[in-house]
Amino acid sequence: MDYYKLVLPEHLNHYGNLFGGNLLKWIDEFSYITANLEFPGHQFLTIALDNVIFRHAVSNGEILKFSVTCHHLGKTSVQYSVKVFGTRDDQQHDLILFETKITFVSVDHEGKKQPIQPN
Repeated sequence: MDYYKLVLPEHLNHYGNLFGGNLLKWIDEFSYITANLEFPGHQFLTIALDNVIFRHAVSNGEILKFSVTCHHLGKTSVQYSVKVFGTRDDQQHDLILFETKITFVSVDHEGKKQPIQPN
């Protein structure tokens, strides 16, 4: 699934670049939404983010595209591959600004792992 986010002044640090924590928050949010849409009725918790390496600075006014795809489905967990692209510069449209994998575990109301039932 693809999601978009406009980078606004409140997302920036004192040098005028995107705070990395904001990008990680959006990745967690959009991936969580994807998991809930793909596996309705499950309660998911984030358990891991891999390779947090920021490849390029992001500035005010950039429109970010988050591409979230299922990488691996286990018995109680699901892992998504997330790629973040900038969309304002047509010449750099395919440039990956950030890439990671995020893993969620399905839990019951007591917080115990529960199997994921694919649709």
